[in-house]
This record gives sequence, C-alpha cells and structure tokens, in this order.
Amino acid sequence: MNKYRRILLKLGGESLSEPGGFGIDLARADQMAAKIKRLHDRETEVAIVMGGGNLWRGVDGLNHGMERATADQMGMLATVMNALALRDALDRAGLETRVQTAIEMKQLAEPYIRLRAIRHLEKGYVVILGAGTGNPYFTTDTAGALRAAEINAEVLIKATKVNGVYDSDPLTNPQAKRFDHITYMDAINMRLKALDMTALTTCMENDLPILVLSLWEGDSLERAVQGEQVGTLISH
Repeated sequence: MNKYRRILLKLGGESLSEPGGFGIDLARADQMAAKIKRLHDRETEVAIVMGGGNLWRGVDGLNHGMERATADQMGMLATVMNALALRDALDRAGLETRVQTAIEMKQLAEPYIRLRAIRHLEKGYVVILGAGTGNPYFTTDTAGALRAAEINAEVLIKATKVNGVYDSDPLTNPQAKRFDHITYMDAINMRLKALDMTALTTCMENDLPILVLSLWEGDSLERAVQGEQVGTLISH
C-alpha cells in the first residue's frame, strides 16, 4: 500500500551521467527509467522535474562575465535535452510518457499546461517537466516545488547523491549529523543546502512535504513511496 499516490520527483542532471561525469549516459538513463517503472508498477503517478547540471553549469558562464539571464536560459535548454533523453528511455521501458516545457517548443514537446499535466497523470502517463519555470533567476528546485503544488502532488521527492539532509557537508565532514526529520523553518534558519530558500518557502506555504533521499541507494524510491523511513523528511 502506497503512502503517496502522486509524487513530484526532482532529478538533478547528474542522474543521467556517470558519477563525476558530464553529458548523457544512455545506460544510466535506462537505469533511471527502470526505477521509475517500478514506481509506476506500484500505481504511483509520477511527474518529474529535470535539472541540467550534467550539460551546463550557469556558474561557469557567470564566472566568465556572462549575463545571468542568458546563463539561466541555457540551463533551461539543457533540462529539455535531459527530459527528451529520459523520455526515450521510459518509452523503451514500455511507459507512456509526455514531456512538457515551460518554454514553448512545439516541435519537441507540449507546452506546460497544468490541467493537461494532471490529466496525463490520471491516465497513468509519466510526465516530464522541462525548462524549469521558464524564467531566469529561478532554480529547478523552485520549479519542482512550484509544479508539485500546481499538480497537487502529495510529496516533493528530491533524489540526490546524498542520503538525506545534514547539518554540514557529509562529503567533507565525517562527523556531519543527518536528520530524519526537520521542519521547514529549521531548514530555512539553518540555511541548509537541501533546497534553495524559494523552494523551501513555496513548500512551507503550501504544506507540501519534501523528502530528500539518495537516488542510487537500492530501492529507496519505492520504500519512500510506501512510507518507510528513508532519507530526511522536511515538513511542519
């Protein structure tokens, strides 16, 4: 029995590349598709917001004097490339999939329309949401929080390479403490790096729980959807 019927899964671009790598690894995309299929087979409605860091890092552009809006727009296009690659892997895994983008590009994908996205989910399609919010200065974390609220998702799952939220960086501090649960306000006040502040406040204002977990830690996604203690829950 699932605890969550409809989820918004926030994936970083690195979910489609080898660890520490760059670009799109199609074998990795197939692995990601297999994980999503297992969720779908449990009758979970899955919407996905993609990041683009495996293809473009806006900070690199900023460090060279690039205008922020331009760097962010390039990042939005990178998320669309990732969305198309994941759609292809999901199609080959036998799942009906739709890509919607916040920037209109009719030859590649549907424009993002809230009610259409919800209808796709109700039909059992996986919906991949690309191009962030369509606006510069907003991260894909914020896009994930916004879309999760719009489609009435029951939880925002941020799947990362770390198995939860820590009080400091566990990759550099072996004494870092992991939280099983933390409130929105504590996460904001401690300036934890699990999500950006706009995403956190959006979830808080809409009473949308956030679950931060390790993407590649066994069956973590399935266990999370069933309501088992996995990763860190951020809520009231």
